[in-house]
Amino acid sequence: MTPRCSRRQAIDLAFAGTLFLILTTLVLVTPGTPAGPWALALTVALAAVQAGALIPMREHPEASMAVAIAAGIGLEVLMPELGYLGQAAALLAAYARVRTPRRSVPVLALLIAGAPWETAGGGDWRNLLLGVAGPTIGWSLGELGRTRALRREDERRAIAAQERTRIARELHDVLAHTVSVIVVQAQAAEDVFDRRPDQARKALTTIGTAARSTLQELRVLLHTLSEDAGELGPQPGLDRLAALAASMEATGLRVELETVEVTVPAAVDLSAYRIVQESLTNTLRHSHATRARVTVSCSPAEVSVEIRDDGPARPAGRVSGSGQRGIVGMQERARLLGGTLDAGPTPGGGFRVRAAFPREAMVAA
Repeated sequence: MTPRCSRRQAIDLAFAGTLFLILTTLVLVTPGTPAGPWALALTVALAAVQAGALIPMREHPEASMAVAIAAGIGLEVLMPELGYLGQAAALLAAYARVRTPRRSVPVLALLIAGAPWETAGGGDWRNLLLGVAGPTIGWSLGELGRTRALRREDERRAIAAQERTRIARELHDVLAHTVSVIVVQAQAAEDVFDRRPDQARKALTTIGTAARSTLQELRVLLHTLSEDAGELGPQPGLDRLAALAASMEATGLRVELETVEVTVPAAVDLSAYRIVQESLTNTLRHSHATRARVTVSCSPAEVSVEIRDDGPARPAGRVSGSGQRGIVGMQERARLLGGTLDAGPTPGGGFRVRAAFPREAMVAA
């Protein structure tokens, strides 16, 4: 039995117990209580049956509702003053909570159709009004609860889909960067393996360092999928740019940093780092640049990161394949945090990526 099922069963038991107490109290204090002990005992027993029908309502709604109506008919015969069919309206609310209107509306119509019997023997017309209003209110409350539950479920699914997208984006960023470094270093090691074994050894060391760093990041990402996840370590942020630049320089791409110390929310910190990482990875994979410059700046209105490289000129709109997907992913990162991202070639050669995060959006990040 899962904790969620146990909680639902506890709630159903609590509602059933409360309804039984209400019915029993009404039986004892309402004028017209059955005089004989057997009639009184039967009335209380029917009240217990009607209230108990709430317990299996989630799993067997039709059978539970039928039992509740049958018990209500018995209560109507033994003690008409108790209310129309006992408390069938409360059971109808529970039924409408778990069934669509296609199923619940016919039950509502059946209860309303029986309401005129309240005045068939010359009864008060107000009983007829209550016989119509009670089931209608009960059904309306149940349908409202069902609609709200569906809305919450849709929101939960949307959040789960966004989280899956975020994790996929994180995995892409981590793997694309590390695999690019490994490929470049492996090629370098192969080229100088016989002539310069010291350089080959250095390249292999860089591969090992990149692989271990990526393994740690992957552990953090995958750990977020666990329901009982604890903290394995912080996600990378702008304070890790120096280490990122060092890993890039090991591949032959010299990275210059121009940064300012700035405090930003964790989501902005992580996204800014990933944008720099993805931009440098694209430079490494899709350009012949030898130098890149990363600038982190801050103004009263925004915090921005800019990445420029000195690669050969690339016509606008010619970025394709994984490079284009990487730009789209970076733009999505910035957009989700209320920011913007521009990417494109610069006059005279090179490529520029600039992401800006407005400060007013950081309050919600």
